[in-house]
Amino acid sequence: MHALTIALSSHSLFRILLLGVGGFLLAMALTPLYTTLAYRGQWWKRPRTTAVTGEAATVFSSLHAEKHKRHIPTMAGMIFIVATGIITIVFNLSRPETWLPVAALAGAALVGLIDDIINIHSDGTGIAGLPSKVKLTLITLVALLGGWFFYFKLNVGSIHIPMLSGQWHIGWLIIPLFVIVVVATANAVNISDGLDGLAGGLTATAFLAYAIIALIEHRYGVAGFCFTLVGTLLSYTWFNVFPARFFMGDIGSFALGTALGVVAMLTDTVLLLPVIGLVFVAEAGSVVLQVASKRLRHGKKIFRVAPVHHHFEAIGWPETKVTMRFWIVGQLSAFAGLILFLVGRYM
Repeated sequence: MHALTIALSSHSLFRILLLGVGGFLLAMALTPLYTTLAYRGQWWKRPRTTAVTGEAATVFSSLHAEKHKRHIPTMAGMIFIVATGIITIVFNLSRPETWLPVAALAGAALVGLIDDIINIHSDGTGIAGLPSKVKLTLITLVALLGGWFFYFKLNVGSIHIPMLSGQWHIGWLIIPLFVIVVVATANAVNISDGLDGLAGGLTATAFLAYAIIALIEHRYGVAGFCFTLVGTLLSYTWFNVFPARFFMGDIGSFALGTALGVVAMLTDTVLLLPVIGLVFVAEAGSVVLQVASKRLRHGKKIFRVAPVHHHFEAIGWPETKVTMRFWIVGQLSAFAGLILFLVGRYM
């Protein structure tokens, strides 16, 4: 059993928490500016009309037809990305702790921005955005650059296995592991962004869990980055809960998922990420299972529609009920992840 000690002065703790407050206030201040630009530029979200496997997305269209009769701006993720970037660069910039996550946040946001720009200028048919293979390639490139920095500049070449003492040294193989984790998390969060308030609430919970882990591990720069994101996400979610004033878009979901994967690597808790992000795993898994079932079972589906949050809508759950119950599952899984972290490191 290892002693759990947090040698953190009250002044330092206050400063870290203040980053979250500052992020919330700055995001609130930026929201009117974004709203003005979004409505002036008519950044309306174009709903998809084609499923991943190519057929018409009839169930999805029927579920959200009324919502998309009104113009809802997208790309609101730029609010929390810009706010988090400013707070981090001005008050919390650290080469070993925050260079990588803030750069990954910005790089993935750029990929999402390109996708969103194509979406708002589309004719409303088909996928309405970058082809999935192009997005996957670009996100992989961002992750690959991050993995290179992680191994060659931060000199990380091992991972911690929960319940086992010591580190498992894997050397340069940390780079492909980094890429797999970041790309998978980026896509899982992107898939989860489908209901008002859902992705914002889930990611705020996940980053709060990682902020606590970073504090315990004395990674105070990482903790500050996570608290900043929690603050900016709470501001975003204030306006995104049902009925949403705006959507984060791929600029937001890809950036959040990428940053979450990077933080998991920086805190050496990558094997706990599927627990803390259980809802993201379930969402992405439902899409994989649905696609596999259609292709292997001659078009037969497991879910009425995937991702699974839309399945629950299709069987009659109101959108708000799905969102809030998924939030609860996300909070429980974050608690479970924290417990496993403490047991694996200190018991």
